[in-house]
Amino acid sequence: MKDCCDAAASELTTLRERQRHVLQVVLAINTSMFLVEFGAGLVAHSTALLADSLDMLGDAFVYAFSLYVLGRGSRWQARAALLKGSVMAAFGIGVVAEVILKALRGVVPTAELIGGIGLLALAANLACLGLLLRHRHDDLNLRSTWLCSRNDVIANVGVLIAATGVALTGSAWPDILIGAVIAGVFAASAAGVLRDARRQLRAIATG
Repeated sequence: MKDCCDAAASELTTLRERQRHVLQVVLAINTSMFLVEFGAGLVAHSTALLADSLDMLGDAFVYAFSLYVLGRGSRWQARAALLKGSVMAAFGIGVVAEVILKALRGVVPTAELIGGIGLLALAANLACLGLLLRHRHDDLNLRSTWLCSRNDVIANVGVLIAATGVALTGSAWPDILIGAVIAGVFAASAAGVLRDARRQLRAIATG
């Protein structure tokens, strides 16, 4: 029995170390890409790029907190998921505000810069998604983290569509519309993560 327990404990320790390494890598990627995308979004006057960069920043905070709660139990994981859901919701609201401002100002973004940075961000987020893929069913903490990364990939594809639309039409509206769609994705994911986190907290309280 002791050998069995020791083996299980060793396997859990190995799993936690793998999770920690993956989270450290995706944290570094997201922090770097936030800086690149935010600067490019300001230069290009792109709502889609700014929205995606802010999502990168939110994910960086999320991954850092995920590292903190790693192995701390289901209550902490549920709290981390609540934080992640709140971050997603907040950035969704921020993107909506940026969409409204862009529509009022009528500034046409730079399609070439949007497309180039969008491709770079997509490659970075696909790498993150691939790293997190095998851990998405480990627990609520890693599942909600994987959902954040999946949303990033969706947003990156949206950025590329926005760049194409701006290049073809010479209008800011493709960028504005894609920014609004990204905000909708944030809102839907936030609702799901918050729901799962509250369900787990209720189960812990009544268990």
